[in-house]
Amino acid sequence: MTTLATPLAARRAPGTAAALALPAAATLLALMNYCAPAATLADTARGLRAGATAQIWLMSSISLGLAAALLAAGSLADDHGRKRTFVAGAAALAVSSVACALAPNAAVFIAGRVAQGAASAALLVTGLGIIGASFAAGPSRARATGMWGAMVGLGIALGPIAAAVLTSAGGWRLWYWATVAASVLLAAAASRALTESRADRPRGVDLPGLSTMSLGVAALVAAITWGRAGWTAPGVLALFAAAAVLLAAFVLVESRRREPMVDLGLFRRPAFLLSVTGALVTGLAVIGVMTYLATMMSLVMGLSPVAAALVLAIWSALSFLVALQAHRLPAHLPVRRLLAAGFALAAVSEFAMADLAPGAHWWRLVPGLAVAGVASGLTNAMLARLAVESVPADRASMGAGANNTARYIGASLGVAIVGAIATGSGHDPASLAHGTNVAMVVSAATALGYAVLALVIRERARRG
Repeated sequence: MTTLATPLAARRAPGTAAALALPAAATLLALMNYCAPAATLADTARGLRAGATAQIWLMSSISLGLAAALLAAGSLADDHGRKRTFVAGAAALAVSSVACALAPNAAVFIAGRVAQGAASAALLVTGLGIIGASFAAGPSRARATGMWGAMVGLGIALGPIAAAVLTSAGGWRLWYWATVAASVLLAAAASRALTESRADRPRGVDLPGLSTMSLGVAALVAAITWGRAGWTAPGVLALFAAAAVLLAAFVLVESRRREPMVDLGLFRRPAFLLSVTGALVTGLAVIGVMTYLATMMSLVMGLSPVAAALVLAIWSALSFLVALQAHRLPAHLPVRRLLAAGFALAAVSEFAMADLAPGAHWWRLVPGLAVAGVASGLTNAMLARLAVESVPADRASMGAGANNTARYIGASLGVAIVGAIATGSGHDPASLAHGTNVAMVVSAATALGYAVLALVIRERARRG
């Protein structure tokens, strides 16, 4: 496994309770909020009088803000202070949640969700950066990154359930008021309990790199999201073209800067390549399918939204438990082999679940969901560790940003691809079941392909 220099602060102390508890709480909140609309879409759409195209944006607009801001937030946090960026992210999540709670129409709500995504990006990458700076490499960091990865699974499990319960109790807007309260508490606690950390040698703001990357990723995710309503629409094609130009410009700018926001040479590091490609495939092959599965359980199997969320929680709850215990795996096992095992298990689980049928009982999905939970817990823990340890020690937030940017771009692509396959044959229960089964097989083949790739990418011990 790649060995990297450890920050002085991390060598002096094994970390503090706040440096783990607050990033973990922030990740839990961000993922719960990310998944909440899955259980409340119908009520939200009725309340905002949103049509079919607007409903796509109600579900996916937060991904736009996340993907566009993750890498920029990570780089800024490393240079200008992780605590400062973390507190700002919590405050921004509170403000944007107020906008969602008060939204009079779909346009305002969508803008609020984009802003929530940018705020969540700051919390996710700075939280993992704080862990990297606070815990020395070895068992203590493995436990801490495992906890961070576990919160991803727990947030996915609890978000739809909590949102559905609050919607039943007081309407869909109640979830966003709860997010406001949680964000304010998080900002207050972080202001008091966290200590500031930053790179030993700040690189300054790379404005050309930051703007071309953020705008390019935003254009790409917007094109993928809008494309679900029609891939040949002029606006969609224009966004794809803009994304290609902006991202090419980003690569050109970064390759010529003395101190770039993202050192492109990192892609020659096997561990960094594993981190980014693994996160991308997680979005493509796992998040895409799981995002649709609860809806398909309702449409095909006749489950209520709350019941479907509870069944899906078998996957996400096991993901939480496995990630929490991943640090107990033997230290001599290479991360690439553990990743390969995780994605191979993901493929097995999706092949097992490719058996949807109208009126089928939900227990038929349980074996596949259980295996999927083990797979996600293992891969989330390993990817969180790689995000911190595959980059120079003082660029941990940037590493987290690169990892999570790939994850949410992959998720946007995965949701679009699964949606197109699942609904391609029609919208009656039998056609949706067939389409979803095909999407499961395609996702399983993708996961299995990456499992092989992870074994091919050989790790070399290098110092950052």
